[in-house]
Amino acid sequence: MSNVPEVRPPLPPFTRESAIAKVRAAEDGWNTRDPARVALAYTIDSAWRNRAEFVHGREQIQAFLARKWQKELDYRLIKELWAYEGNRIAVRFAYEWHDDSGNWFRSYGNENWEFDENGLMRQRHASINDAPIRESDRKYHWPLGRRPDDHPGLSDLGF
Repeated sequence: MSNVPEVRPPLPPFTRESAIAKVRAAEDGWNTRDPARVALAYTIDSAWRNRAEFVHGREQIQAFLARKWQKELDYRLIKELWAYEGNRIAVRFAYEWHDDSGNWFRSYGNENWEFDENGLMRQRHASINDAPIRESDRKYHWPLGRRPDDHPGLSDLGF
């Protein structure tokens, strides 16, 4: 194990521009649907509340994300900056997915994030609601992976 500290720019304290970059980096990471890769953005002892589930540390984060993306198929996410101050960022988000029976959902939520001095997230508090949608009501049609730069964001879509 290396003694070199992990650094994940941009670093706090955040400006509007660096907070937007941090939010987009998080969106891009989650859109990979790669639990091991995503878990690296969090401190070793990161603490989460995701809905009513409490997750602690990278190992649990990785297991949580693996379960999530086994259930939430064809997952596509958009995040948007809501507010920032110092080492904290608040975001709102919406993602679309379907279950193994082909039922589509759009999940809406808010997250509060706190970062350490190296830009790793040490706390994540997420409140999320799932709304059933028809497949024809989907708004996220890009190929799986990173949202294209020219794809509308949440505000543009009226979410």
